[in-house]
Amino acid sequence: MQERYIGLMSGTSLDGVDGVLVTFEGDQPVHVITSATEAFTPLFKAELLALNTPGHHEIHRAALAANQLAAVYAQVVHTLVSNTAHDAFAPKVTAIGAHGQTVRHQPKGTADVPHSCYTVQLNNPSLLAELTGIDVVADFRSRDVAAGGQGAPLVPAFHQHLFSRPESGVLVLNLGGIANLSVLPRRNLAAASTVLGFDCGPGNVLMDAWCLQHTGQTYDAGGAWAHSGQLLPELLARLMDEPYFSEPIPKSTGRDLFSLSWLAHKLAPFGNAAPADVQHTLTELTARTCTESMKPYLSDTQTLIVCGGGAFNQHLMARLQVGVPSLAVSASDAHGLPPLQVEATAFAWLARQSLHRRPGNLASVTGAAGPRLLGGIFPA
Repeated sequence: MQERYIGLMSGTSLDGVDGVLVTFEGDQPVHVITSATEAFTPLFKAELLALNTPGHHEIHRAALAANQLAAVYAQVVHTLVSNTAHDAFAPKVTAIGAHGQTVRHQPKGTADVPHSCYTVQLNNPSLLAELTGIDVVADFRSRDVAAGGQGAPLVPAFHQHLFSRPESGVLVLNLGGIANLSVLPRRNLAAASTVLGFDCGPGNVLMDAWCLQHTGQTYDAGGAWAHSGQLLPELLARLMDEPYFSEPIPKSTGRDLFSLSWLAHKLAPFGNAAPADVQHTLTELTARTCTESMKPYLSDTQTLIVCGGGAFNQHLMARLQVGVPSLAVSASDAHGLPPLQVEATAFAWLARQSLHRRPGNLASVTGAAGPRLLGGIFPA
């Protein structure tokens, strides 16, 4: 039986909302029927960024931001539905999978405080259900954290479903604000316990922040500005001297660690550095930490599939290829799904998993006590 789901994703980069309307036939996502993107206004983006750290009236402001995010989500949903309004015989949308906007991520908690692990995604799924008239599945990460997991990354289960191959292993690198890697064994070996995944470190988050500060542009288009600069080896060494990079898996991270204050601290001894050289070095940081993370998994792997906004950064893609010369590096559109649709489609898939009473996490990835049903259901 054919089913339709909508997936909505707003990530660490704070660019806006990516949405997809997906058809499922059985367990296979057959086709992304249509997609839509709604950018955040500069003022809303600034507020979401500010809510990553403690501030004045933050509970009140977070509630208002969640409502505003739900309104943006609803606009994307209306666009997706309008794009297919001519198809009178299509099945209705079963549910919306809405990730929410992560503003705090503390999966480790405090050793001497019971139940101190948490992750917070701003969202108002009740309002979204009210505005759209469609059931909503949201709050995907907290159940995994309650079961002792990191709550992230959640996309490796979907990557396994979509990208694994019978002939060799595959690596999937999502380059959003944070970079996360999925390690997929050959399909005939791909028991859930053998799939791995973790956050490598910063993806676009530091590059985008530096670019905005010095050029007024929200991102370095194609990596052209980074390409114009030179590597600063001492700065790169200081950036890579971060304990997170050598931590064992499972692990996940976010702006709680890789923030503007973290970057300012690392840059303190390099006040005279040319901004383009810093951008080049920040790009190399992302490339280097990602490829170093891949090296233990290269023996049975031939392919690196890259998704997320970083897949459009040609300079970064070239540096990834240099770091793992044995792999064929390509963007996910060469494998059936455009880079900006992969995560949104993953949350459509996770919503379907929830409604079908199937686990959405992989304990081998997050470190949870076992498979869990993810997400709360908010009926229209």
